[in-house]
Amino acid sequence: MARSVEVRDVMSRLESWAGADSDWERIPQDLDRVRRTDSIIALIFALVGILGIELMRSIDMLSGIPYPGWVPHLAVITAAIPLAFRRVYPLTIAGLLSLHMLVTGLSMPAVMSSMPLQILYFFALFTGVAWARDRRAMVIVVGLVLVVMFGWIAWQFAVGSGIEDILSHNGKQIPHQGLFAPIAAFITYTVMVNIVYFGGAVLGGQAAWRAAQQRARLVEQAETIERQSEDLQRQAVVEERLRIARELHDVVAHHVSVIGVQASAAQRMLRRDPDIAEASLRSIETSSRDAVTQMRGLLGTLRSSDPVDANDRAPEPNLPDVRGLVDEVRDTGFDVTLDVVEDEPGALSAVSAPIGLSLYRTVQEALANVRRHSTATKAHVSVRVSHAPQPRFANGYAEVEVVDDGRPRPGTSGSGLGLLGVRERLSTHGGVSEIGPRVTGGYRVRVRLPLGESK
Repeated sequence: MARSVEVRDVMSRLESWAGADSDWERIPQDLDRVRRTDSIIALIFALVGILGIELMRSIDMLSGIPYPGWVPHLAVITAAIPLAFRRVYPLTIAGLLSLHMLVTGLSMPAVMSSMPLQILYFFALFTGVAWARDRRAMVIVVGLVLVVMFGWIAWQFAVGSGIEDILSHNGKQIPHQGLFAPIAAFITYTVMVNIVYFGGAVLGGQAAWRAAQQRARLVEQAETIERQSEDLQRQAVVEERLRIARELHDVVAHHVSVIGVQASAAQRMLRRDPDIAEASLRSIETSSRDAVTQMRGLLGTLRSSDPVDANDRAPEPNLPDVRGLVDEVRDTGFDVTLDVVEDEPGALSAVSAPIGLSLYRTVQEALANVRRHSTATKAHVSVRVSHAPQPRFANGYAEVEVVDDGRPRPGTSGSGLGLLGVRERLSTHGGVSEIGPRVTGGYRVRVRLPLGESK
């Protein structure tokens, strides 16, 4: 029982070190550029490998191979070609070239041990560890490769041609010259070289993966800080506008009240005392002028306080603008689809501006949350408008729904203000919502708001 717990603990530590507990995936950003670069690398390895084979042939290092002269070249070419896909299918290529190394080593040991092929095999295993997207599968594949390779070495020591023959010179055994016996020294040296070789590929690949993950996190943190800074700026502007709006309300309420009182007084005193009525009318004129002047000043402040573009006077988006929002998100590379369901032509455009704006903002917030806080690779947006009477919706409803196929991404929880805004819009318009994880996986944000009476 204790041994089982220890094994599980070791496996857990190994998976954590390999990144199997992380949802981050190292995916090439520019696939076409990656393929071109890797194709060039594969070509270079092929040419250098062919040159190495010819050099070895020239110094009679391949005379013991019982195959035609083109076979070693074929071995080099078949090893180099898969490198063109090393970052697209990293684990597959690492496994294939490890198998290639085993087959070549059994049939043509001298070719397998050539420097170009040794570097090629090392590079393939390094890439498999550095670029594997499924880290658990990487641990399994690399573990199998190491078991097979070291098992092969052990088999060579046990049933090969004989270490004594390998260490002999002209039929004479090497004398014991150093601190170690020749056989023990040979075995130890071979094992050490292979530990450095395979260990270097695995550790180097894992270090490259960790470095790439750290860079990605730094970029994401920088983007988060930038977004938070922009949000804080917008929040400050909104708070200032709310203050100005309250001032505007006070100004208008005050002056309208004064105008109402003075107008009533002027009406009562118009015939009994024209001088008092005239004074009241002058007071009305003064109050109205003051109100207009102060309103112009406050509205001018509101118009000039937009940090994005003070000259932007575009109307607020409405429900039909959801199409443009989906297209904008799709242009960033995220897979998002849209379905629009109307019970009659033009129903979407007929939705009132406040309802349409609230639903548009709901879709905008939901898609932003999917991209920032979810592992989803795609999302689906539905927009529905129906005038059929429903419980709680006597005049029909307008509805938006955003669903995705992901799960929450660790360490990316938001402030919650976005969903709070969605719920505030619901309370304002008397709608209903369904926000949360789906039973079948993924997340759903669905908001339904009532339509007004048809005119």
